[in-house]
Amino acid sequence: MRYIGIDLGTRRIGLAFGDELGVATPLPALTQADPSERRQTLLKVIQERRADEIVIGHPLNMDDTEGPKAKEAEAFAAQLSKEVGKPVHLVDERLTSYEAESSIAKSKRRDVRASGIIDSRAATLILQDYLNQIFPAPEAEFP
Repeated sequence: MRYIGIDLGTRRIGLAFGDELGVATPLPALTQADPSERRQTLLKVIQERRADEIVIGHPLNMDDTEGPKAKEAEAFAAQLSKEVGKPVHLVDERLTSYEAESSIAKSKRRDVRASGIIDSRAATLILQDYLNQIFPAPEAEFP
């Protein structure tokens, strides 16, 4: 099984890749200015990576309610599933962008943000969360 993780943003789409080993790794973010070009590139990545399933961050509010961004993610997921004919899963992404950004020195965050590195790190956290759910770590046996 092959998985693509997505951190959906207005200007950038963060990407990650994982497989049955259960480890998510970042891919270069999609940073094209034209949204339709970003979408076409996303479809190409899904095809080239031969993804079996797609995991998209679901930006719920801190009180578990769905705001406008969550509804956008749901609509995006539904449309993407129709386009690629693959299962698309939504995973709670609260605080993933914050966690991804906090791993970068404050002095470098401004430059790094535009590159999409933070977005792809967030996508990696989203995908890793999903992989941890479907491939739980074996329990250690101690003598």
